[in-house]
Amino acid sequence: MNKYDSELLAGLLEAQGYLQAGSPDEADTVIVNTCSVREHAESRALGRIRVLAGWRKKAPGRRLGVVGCMAQRMSAELRTACPDVDFILGPDAYRSLPAILGNGRHGPVTAARPDHRETYGEIVPRRSSGISAWIAVMRGCDNYCSYCIVPYTRGRERSRPESEILKEFRAVSESGYREVTLLGQNVNSYRDGGTDFAGLLGRIARADRRIWIRFMTSHPKDMSDVLLDTIAGEPNVCPHIHLPVQSGSDRILKRMNRKYTRAHYLDLVDKIRRRIGGAAVTTDVMVGFPGETENDFGDTVSLLRDVRFDEAYMYHYSVRPGTRAARMRETLTLADKLHRLDEIIRLQRRISLEIRQSMIGKRVVVLPEGRSKKNKSEWMGKTPAGHVVVFSGQSVRPGEPVSVKLDECRGATPRGRRVPSNR
Repeated sequence: MNKYDSELLAGLLEAQGYLQAGSPDEADTVIVNTCSVREHAESRALGRIRVLAGWRKKAPGRRLGVVGCMAQRMSAELRTACPDVDFILGPDAYRSLPAILGNGRHGPVTAARPDHRETYGEIVPRRSSGISAWIAVMRGCDNYCSYCIVPYTRGRERSRPESEILKEFRAVSESGYREVTLLGQNVNSYRDGGTDFAGLLGRIARADRRIWIRFMTSHPKDMSDVLLDTIAGEPNVCPHIHLPVQSGSDRILKRMNRKYTRAHYLDLVDKIRRRIGGAAVTTDVMVGFPGETENDFGDTVSLLRDVRFDEAYMYHYSVRPGTRAARMRETLTLADKLHRLDEIIRLQRRISLEIRQSMIGKRVVVLPEGRSKKNKSEWMGKTPAGHVVVFSGQSVRPGEPVSVKLDECRGATPRGRRVPSNR
């Protein structure tokens, strides 16, 4: 979503005649788009802003802006910590950017008030890739997980009109994109009149069968049987479901306000794998949440072993000021958290490697994205399940699916060669 917002900002400014610079030294204005989901993201952004403050002082007329979730959450602190910043805009205030840049004003401008109606529907994003595109179907979140800052920075949940999304999808199709990811903090709660996410997904899939359709993210409490049947029944909807679990402990899930149990989650994964052929399930896992005991952590480890996720994004808990969890007493040191994180990372790496090694000898369909970074004579692409594959072959064109026979697995990457589709 953060990257999609950067494309929205670029599209908004290019429509007003601005050009994207190749580097800060070529620019009049630099805009830092920020994320607040974890403390590490904010620390990196602050470091970058301080470096750019030096850039701003090197030439008269230069302006520096900070936008996005951190700008929303820390607008007052940014004014003090980074006095050289000219404007601070929250995720719902991007429309004011052309006016701020156009009036020639130099001095602090802050617009960080949430607008629960804003969806940026008619703004055309400035997309940089010729293969893959993102389309936001909704913004905001109503779940209020106790650790999460998103409802406070991106506001309440609101869905874009189905007609607007389909119009954007047709434009993407006509521009030659061959993979589209539908975005939302919880796409499963999409609703436009009588259309839910399953209905929207089916209409988009049927609008252009050449385009591979992905989506993220899904909240386990809202994933319906109808949606699973839609994924299974539409041939160009990729069988890859990102389903954040966060913890394997019912006690911690309750403290997190996740609104499902371990048993519900395991049952859902079982349904996915029974109904959707070749389904890949990926997840998010957090360790070190306030009050997490050794037994709670053990429940998370056992869940990873039982489910065997294709991939997992793993991290330790960091306090997000303003959330409910920020008022909970921390019971673990940073060293404790890092030890637990290291354990699940090593476990998941082993599982992911075993899954990829099991693909050796099989034929898979791959959507080529471009040349391999390590060897320009080879290609890189993804399978419908989202596995990255490196392969050799002739007459390969980015965006045109090919059949690949997998021969080996180097590191965690399956490798193979292109073969005729009918063999």
